[in-house]
Formats: sequence, structure tokens, C-alpha cells
Amino acid sequence: LKSSKSSQSRMTEVEEFLRKPPTGFCVEALSSCYRVHSDPEESLVLVDDFDFCRRKIVFQNSLGRKVKMHNLWEYTSMRNSLLSKRIYLLMSACEEKFSVTHKKAANQARVLKQYVVSINGNDPFIKWQIERGLDWTISSVAGESYRVDVSSTTCIPGVALIIKVNPAWRNASFTLKYYSDALFDFPHWFGFSKRKFKSHMVGETSAVKMK
Repeated sequence: LKSSKSSQSRMTEVEEFLRKPPTGFCVEALSSCYRVHSDPEESLVLVDDFDFCRRKIVFQNSLGRKVKMHNLWEYTSMRNSLLSKRIYLLMSACEEKFSVTHKKAANQARVLKQYVVSINGNDPFIKWQIERGLDWTISSVAGESYRVDVSSTTCIPGVALIIKVNPAWRNASFTLKYYSDALFDFPHWFGFSKRKFKSHMVGETSAVKMK
């Protein structure tokens, strides 16, 4: 299955995405890499550079999977983007391997497929979930630095994989880090701030199907 979609999310294999990019994207194929261009007014891309088939893939307008904000203006801008644009992430369907003889080798994962997943941040229900998570975080801090891990696992549409395994989804989240300029944020200045929060985008989901 090359791609899968619902009203709230779309999932496309990386090779299909490069061959036939969605509306608003274009791909420049060079000898050593692929450069993926997008319209930052329409899309919020949160993808780090990665290697694929011995070539690097670079999303030119990507903010990366970890977004840092240093003031209220940056936070407000990021919040508005999350609630109005399509959010693009790179996710991997992996086969987990467990070892009973070597503890260090336990829980290793082999990548089966990589997908570019887009989530409609402007969808009423997704938007409500993001707003609720961000508002809850803000109400829990007072002038402190914090980080929010936003998981999108539950937004992944059903995908058919050829290999008969139950895949574990990796990199299905992104992180927002807010650095307060408050002088009394001692935990941040001394490097041991523990203000961490988790939020989930809940959308239409269906079971992963195996052939």
C-alpha cells in the first residue's frame, strides 16, 4: 500500500512522496540528496534530515522534530501554525526484536517502512485536542521553562504491510521546548528542570492490517 488517508490524516511511503509530492510540495533531485520544498504558509513541516537509499533527504522549510521557543511571540506563532496548517512528520514502522540473552540488544527495532504523515491541524477535533493539551500545559507552569511531547500515534490511519508483523511506530511525536526568560526559573538555569508534559492528538484511527 503506497498511501493511506482519512479526513484528518494522510500517510504516504517516502518513495511515493518523492515520486509524486502532494500539492504545495516539490522535490529537487540532486546527485547526493533530495531537496524537498514546501510552502510554509500552508504546511508545518517537522522533519529532521535523514538518509534514504544512500541519499540524504532535506526538507528545506522544516523546523525539525524539536522546536524551541524563547518568548511569547514565538510560542503564539507556533501555536497558530499547529492549529491552522497541515502538520508533516516522518514516521517509521518497525519490527521490534527482543533478546533474552543480551539485555543491551533487547528492544531493538528493524525499520520496515518509512512514511511521511500529514495531520490536519485545522480539523475541529484535532484542533480541540491540541488546544486542550497546550492550555493544560500553560496552566501548570508559572514563568518556568518546560517541554511538551506531542504524540500523533492515534492519528495514524490503517496501513497494510506485506510482512506479517505487528509494527511498532517510531518517531510518531514531536517536541515543543519553551525557554523562559524569567529570572526566578532556577531549575532551568541549573540544568535540572523537570517540567515535562505529554499530549496526544486523537483522531480517526483504524487497526493496522497485515497481509
